[in-house]
Amino acid sequence: MYFLTKDLWFPPLSAASAEGIVALGGDLSPERLLLAYQSGIFPWFESDDDIILWWSPDPRMVLFPEELKISKSLRAELRKNRFQVTFDRAFDRVINACASIRRSGQSGTWITDDMKQAYAELHRQGKARSVEVWENDELVGGLYGVDLGNVYCGESMFSKVSNASKVGFVHLVEHLRSLNYTLIDCQVYTDHLSRLGAREIRRKEFIEHLRD
Repeated sequence: MYFLTKDLWFPPLSAASAEGIVALGGDLSPERLLLAYQSGIFPWFESDDDIILWWSPDPRMVLFPEELKISKSLRAELRKNRFQVTFDRAFDRVINACASIRRSGQSGTWITDDMKQAYAELHRQGKARSVEVWENDELVGGLYGVDLGNVYCGESMFSKVSNASKVGFVHLVEHLRSLNYTLIDCQVYTDHLSRLGAREIRRKEFIEHLRD
């Protein structure tokens, strides 16, 4: 297993463990984070006291924008115009909500204070973007991720009311599709993302899309 120091590099993905761990340690500087995402790698850890784990799972869960699936019930929700959707209006509030929302089967959050600060800095540099979903001026859903220019790497989403995060996700995908983005990185499989059209591809294919 590779342990990172202050030097800005990552080992080859062929060195990843069966679970997808590429390396341990290092830091969350904007430069390292951007290099990670450009290399098909993302960070994860459980608490501020844990060492950073750098992941590149194989297979990789992705959504090709043209493959977005919108169910009949979700289309009906979109027609209601119940929610207002904005971009980059409340990044800090979105990441804080993603960190604090309770999730089934999880006792805590991987979005630590260090992670919040790191992605907030990326946002200030225009490299991390958020989607906000509002209902009567209340933030009820949203998501955030890293923007590589032609690939959007989703990190986390939250929803305080039914369908809020789905509506935000649909708006994001349609917006990215209009800008000719080729891929949305969803990292790992979930039933929720699968129902929206995301699917698993081999890591090698994912890296080829990043390079393109």
